Amino acid sequence: MNFLAKTVDVVVVGAGHAGCEAALAAARMGHSVAILTINLNAVAAMNCNPNVGGTGKGHLVREIDALGGEIGRNIDKTFIQCRMLNRSKGPAVHSLRAQADKWDYHAAMKETLENTKNLHLIQDEAVDFYMEDGEVSGVIGKSGAIYKSKKTILATGTYLRGRVFMGEVNYASGPDGMQPANQLTAAIEGLGLKTMRMKTGTPARVHRDSIDFTGMDVQMGDEKIVPFSFSNFDVDYSEKEQIKCYLTYTTPECHEIIRENIHRSAMAMGDIEGIGPRYCPSIEDKVTRFADRDRHQVFLEPEGLHTKEIYVQGVSSSLPVEVQMALYKKIDGLENCEFMRPAYAIEYDAIDATRLRLSLQVTDAPNLYMAGQINGSSGYEEAAAQGLMAGINAALSIEGKEPFILGRDQAYIGVLIDDLVTKGTREPYRMMTARAEYRLTLRQDNADLRLTELGREIGLVGDEQYEKFLERRYAIEKERARLASIQINPTDENIEKLADLGSATLKNATPLLNLMQRPELTYDRLAVFDPDRPALPRHVIDEVETDIRYKGYIEKQAAQIQKFRKMETKMLSKDLDYGAIGGLRNEAKEKLSKIQPESVGQASRISGVSPADINVLLIYLEQKHREAANELADA
Repeated sequence: MNFLAKTVDVVVVGAGHAGCEAALAAARMGHSVAILTINLNAVAAMNCNPNVGGTGKGHLVREIDALGGEIGRNIDKTFIQCRMLNRSKGPAVHSLRAQADKWDYHAAMKETLENTKNLHLIQDEAVDFYMEDGEVSGVIGKSGAIYKSKKTILATGTYLRGRVFMGEVNYASGPDGMQPANQLTAAIEGLGLKTMRMKTGTPARVHRDSIDFTGMDVQMGDEKIVPFSFSNFDVDYSEKEQIKCYLTYTTPECHEIIRENIHRSAMAMGDIEGIGPRYCPSIEDKVTRFADRDRHQVFLEPEGLHTKEIYVQGVSSSLPVEVQMALYKKIDGLENCEFMRPAYAIEYDAIDATRLRLSLQVTDAPNLYMAGQINGSSGYEEAAAQGLMAGINAALSIEGKEPFILGRDQAYIGVLIDDLVTKGTREPYRMMTARAEYRLTLRQDNADLRLTELGREIGLVGDEQYEKFLERRYAIEKERARLASIQINPTDENIEKLADLGSATLKNATPLLNLMQRPELTYDRLAVFDPDRPALPRHVIDEVETDIRYKGYIEKQAAQIQKFRKMETKMLSKDLDYGAIGGLRNEAKEKLSKIQPESVGQASRISGVSPADINVLLIYLEQKHREAANELADA
């Protein structure tokens, strides 16, 4: 018997990384929110790797933070090791990565949800949509409770008809032993949305005391910690104790066990329908695909300060547990390892994200939004980014406002959503710096300068965060202006100083700012010309230096962005009949009609739509524009 349990503005299904951001965004924008989870112990659970960030992913976390999201602040509270990756490369690919205490991370996020005004955290499983006048108007819980809402966001993670595989053994399950959500898929398909199976996996967890760390490479955290949240840039982490991670390797004996038993993997037996993540393959995939390699990296990462579980990164598997135990014991240092949790693959339902608008609203269901792994993405960071945007857009829709869309030229979040919605995916999508055309402009260090004003306009960035942002931006602008005002004259003394620094001579008076564009002259090395420089935070110095040293490249990219924006501003009507446009190829007509791109720019990125098709579309739009102008003139 169903009963009305709660009426809210927004109901969010799922309290993983997408659901948490969606619920917090809508609630902080002043709307009442109910967030449902199958188990309260699964709020913001780190069911796979116990870390946040990494290449490309760290950019997403910084952008979420700049807009007023939570993941960056939460990992800053709960990290147990922090490292900046790719320091030897250019600033465009610098990416922050932090090991989390997974239990503290869960507890801190749950506490945040519980203490957020307008937000109701509820343990219940959504099994169906609540419909009114043919529209989604909330969900029905397994308890019989009706959660009525103006907008509904599905952030179901890997729970939809989840099934775990370990060799010949497979059974219905959500991640990490949680129960699956077996009923909601039918309701989704009842709306005319097709679902597909996707697959991901996780390695075993082994007992720390059973590992021999002798001879392994120690992976230390950074001595100078850089936090994720811009609001924490002034926090002193010097006393923060960091745990050690370790690097070891598989062996030829390990690979031989895998080859002898590969026929027993769930993938080889054909039990798994879904395609796994290309950029996070199982150990059996790696041994098969890279048969010439006699070893692969294995990282040993503690799951927390109060547990002896060690996450064995790089050895995810769907082989039988007894085979897993045998092959793990052939990894250097794991000869006597004891399993606490076995590795497994998990298969779950996802939708075709090309059925969504860039706002993450379902095209044919204006009250329904999708976020996270249900859209075909992988990773906590990708999920959190989509959750934030779905929550924002659900709230804006209630307010009768236009959706908030980030372009590919504005943010990695824009690249992520555009890729999913425009191109779709048949395998779990992972964000990487290589996917962003304008990555020199979209650096992780300048995410606040790009996005915080937008977050403030939406209503997500609070006073304290905004004040810190204004102070940082002012300090950057002031220092840049100061460097531009200091003239270095070609005196004998200055020429000698330049020679000592290994730099070319000076013929004319030159601003100190311009000298910094020379590759060998960093901000710190130029101190000999600048004895009265102010004491500034390192993050301000780094921002100033990056913008100055890469000025030419950034200006070139800015010109490319201007061309890109011209295509993005050529909007397409939702009721445009592509079938009636002569000259378009049939495949283009089919793809354009299905996806209904919002701009010519988006249309140009659809797989199967050629440059010739775009030219035909542009000519058609120009003809229609002229016809409309002539009709107006005649009237």
